[in-house]
Amino acid sequence: MMITVEKTKTPKSKPASDQLVFGKSFSDHMFICDYSEEKGWHNSRIVPYQDIAISPANMTLHYGQSIFEGLKAYKTADNKVNLFRPIENIRRLNSSCLRLCMPPINEEFALKALKTLVDIDRDWVPKEEGTSLYIRPFVFASEPHLGVRPSSTYTFIIITGPVGAYYKEGINPVKIFVESNYVRAVVGGLGEAKAAANYAASLKAQVEAKEKGYTQVLWLDGIEKKYIEEVGTMNVFFIIGNEVVTPKLSGSILPGITRKSSIELLKSWGYEVNERRITIDEVYAAHDKGMLKEVFGTGTAAVISPVGELSWNDKVITVGSGKTGPVSQRLYDTITGIQYSKMQDTFGWIEHV
Repeated sequence: MMITVEKTKTPKSKPASDQLVFGKSFSDHMFICDYSEEKGWHNSRIVPYQDIAISPANMTLHYGQSIFEGLKAYKTADNKVNLFRPIENIRRLNSSCLRLCMPPINEEFALKALKTLVDIDRDWVPKEEGTSLYIRPFVFASEPHLGVRPSSTYTFIIITGPVGAYYKEGINPVKIFVESNYVRAVVGGLGEAKAAANYAASLKAQVEAKEKGYTQVLWLDGIEKKYIEEVGTMNVFFIIGNEVVTPKLSGSILPGITRKSSIELLKSWGYEVNERRITIDEVYAAHDKGMLKEVFGTGTAAVISPVGELSWNDKVITVGSGKTGPVSQRLYDTITGIQYSKMQDTFGWIEHV
């Protein structure tokens, strides 16, 4: 499929790297592609970044057929641009599409579109340490129709924008509130898809946790409310004794790319890594026995985010004296080292633009 390109005639001013706020600034161009049952995916184009017009009867507004992805482009010391495992994001995008009855997109074409857009706006990839170009592909229903059924038309868009750290704490430990009241997802629902509805379901608990002084929410399973699932924006890992534990992918947890990369790295370093069910009781019991060494989250936005404090049912525990642990730090240094080409990519994770 051909991609037409219309470059902007009015380039925007780029924000200073020390003033970057996550998700506030956007690059000069965007990618758009349309889908209809008659033509399939067609009319792919790169155009100046702009608002989109939709009908008030757009089915996404009423029935929520919308999914998205998130990945980054990194500027290296020799001015090259790297992508980190982008094909994994495209595969997960398609998995989310299928779960929401949306048409999948050819993987090779999606990668081509993504790389073409980043190449056109490569000057928007910031150079300073810890900064990157955030890339947001998303697909949504575009048919104007009121009636509960899958849409017959869809739109695939990719937008980008320069970002700094997702959390103001950076690699420093964050405080996490364990949610016992609200439910985000259950097995058989949308938890394993990166669907907009999942994030809408999480907002109430997130707002309440923030009011209590916590950075994010740790979700428990939606049935028994005792098995740990994930943090709102991250998968989660626990180091108990000599074992590294992360909740297994049971159908209600997003299969994170940074999660997958961390597991592969940890195993290559000789750690015992287990994907299994783990209760919040087990975590607190391990802390009481002095066996809980580290807790950290993994995700595209923050990469590795150490957890220094957990609050569950009014019981607050401090993890690792509230400091970043050695495993968390090593994972962060290694993954970011590979992303910025400061370390050798022995896994073949980097795609060059």
